[in-house]
Amino acid sequence: MFRKLSALTLATALLSAPALADEVAYYREGQALNPVDVATILGGKAPARVKMRSIHLLGDAPAVAAMPAEPALPAAQAAQTVQAAQTMPAAAPAQALSLQVRFSFGSAEIAEVARPQLDALAAGIRMLPADRAVLVEGHTDAVGGDAYNRELSHRRAQAVKRYLSVAHGIDPDRLHTAGFGEGRTIAGIDPAAAENRRVQFRGL
Repeated sequence: MFRKLSALTLATALLSAPALADEVAYYREGQALNPVDVATILGGKAPARVKMRSIHLLGDAPAVAAMPAEPALPAAQAAQTVQAAQTMPAAAPAQALSLQVRFSFGSAEIAEVARPQLDALAAGIRMLPADRAVLVEGHTDAVGGDAYNRELSHRRAQAVKRYLSVAHGIDPDRLHTAGFGEGRTIAGIDPAAAENRRVQFRGL
C-alpha cells in the first residue's frame, strides 16, 4: 500500500521547489517523451542527454554562427585543455520535467493533442517504486489576474492528476497537486510567453 506523505513533507517540497527552477527538463508540445527518461528524472537520476539550465526547449538547437578555424594547439597544451575539461563539474541533474499540456481556452479540459505525452508520462510513473509520490504543478503565463491564474493552474493540475489516475490506474494518493499561477514563470523569457503555460512534475 502506498505510504501517504505528511503535510510537513509536502510543504517542504513546495518550499524547496524554487531552488530547483533551473534543473527542469522542458519538452515542447507534441515532442516524444520516453517513459524511461520520466522514471529516471522523477526517480532522482537524470539521463545524461537531457538539456538543463537553459531556456531553450528540448530539441531546440540554438543557431551557431560559422567561426573561422583556429590554429591547432601544441600537443602539450591540447592535453592540458582535455584534462581541464574532464575535471569540470557536470551540470546539475534535472529534478523535474515540464510539459506544455494544452487545455481548452480558459478551462481545465485537456486537449486531445496533449494525451500522448501524458500517456508516456504515466508509463514512466508506473516504472517508479510503488511508494514514490509525484507532485503535479500547474503554471500559467502572466496574462490575466493573479488570483484567476492561480485558481486556473490548480484546476489544470488536478485535471492532469485525474487523467493519470482514471486513464492509467495510478493511485491518486501518489499524485499531489499545486497551482502556482504566474508566480513561477520561466527565467529569461517573456512572462507572457506561451512556454510558461505548462505542467511540471517532480518526484517526492
